[in-house]
Amino acid sequence: MTSLIILFCVALLVVVTIQVSKISELASKIRGGEDRYLKENDRTAKGLVVFMVGFLVLTIVSAYYYKNYMLGYGPHESASEHGGSIDFMFNITLIATGIVFVITQVALFWLAYVAREKKGRRALYISHDNKLEMIWTAAPAVVMTFLVVSGLIAWNDIMADVKEGEDYIEIEATGYQFGWEVRYPGPDGLLGKKDFRLISATNSLGQDWSDPKNHDDMKVDEIVLPVGKKVRVRITSKDVLHNFYLPHFRVKMDAVPGMPTYFVFTPSKTTAEYRESLRNYAEYQVPADADDPTGEQLWESFNYELACAELCGSGHYSMRRLVRIVSESEYEDWLSQQTSFYESTIKEEAGDDALEEDITEDADDTMDSE
Repeated sequence: MTSLIILFCVALLVVVTIQVSKISELASKIRGGEDRYLKENDRTAKGLVVFMVGFLVLTIVSAYYYKNYMLGYGPHESASEHGGSIDFMFNITLIATGIVFVITQVALFWLAYVAREKKGRRALYISHDNKLEMIWTAAPAVVMTFLVVSGLIAWNDIMADVKEGEDYIEIEATGYQFGWEVRYPGPDGLLGKKDFRLISATNSLGQDWSDPKNHDDMKVDEIVLPVGKKVRVRITSKDVLHNFYLPHFRVKMDAVPGMPTYFVFTPSKTTAEYRESLRNYAEYQVPADADDPTGEQLWESFNYELACAELCGSGHYSMRRLVRIVSESEYEDWLSQQTSFYESTIKEEAGDDALEEDITEDADDTMDSE
């Protein structure tokens, strides 16, 4: 009952306020306040025009000032072969929406100025205008058709899977809270089978040791890839939704539990080459730092990185992984220094006989459960 009384009082207060404002406006007109009202209205309309000019100038200037922080412009060009098509789509979309943004803002504030109330002016009511309807329907339709078709072509090209017999490297990235487990194939070039039912304290990925392809697979602490070589990344998750994001390569794909995804890309610049491009750009814009006046330390500290682009929990920020793109010979040298997880961990912790027995039991258990 108390709540109803309060609600009634609030409603009554609103009604009284509206009536008082109407009475005040009527009294103002009777006292000859209409001229003052028109002058204030005129000042407001002119103020809106001034705001429009300042707002658009500030928008354009800030966009130009921060342009070098955007991917696809200035020093942050794509480091993969498919990245150019993504940057092109981004720039075209930005230009199209930017033009529409400027036009709509000018129309909004300029109309408020030219259509302001004046003594003796009567509002013009237009019920329908076929020409206007055609313009604002056809123009967006044409632009959207171009953007959608261009995006579809780019998507089909970027998301094309590798073909049979094609030369490529396949690696696997498994997201978890909060990190990535990265698996490389061994000399056979093939990744072994996994089964979540085989996950244990010593087998975090659930690798099926009865599959010989698993015996030379390697778990690594950093992602190292050769430049100019096509890479297929298997992407999955052990717990919640993550996202495999390599911003400099324009690679972004969800890691979904129970639903493996993939991304194919070809690195086009080594880490050293990208650092050199940043250094060349620094000749025009060197950060002011007393400890590093030439910016050399800044550019040399640059690294490609893998990040999670899906909020996955309190430790989301810690899923950063360094990525190195090197020459083919450097990649082969690095690869030769890696050891298989099976040889370095599993086989050392259990004897060959015990391991063989565990493999047989795991395989039998899997078959029974199926």
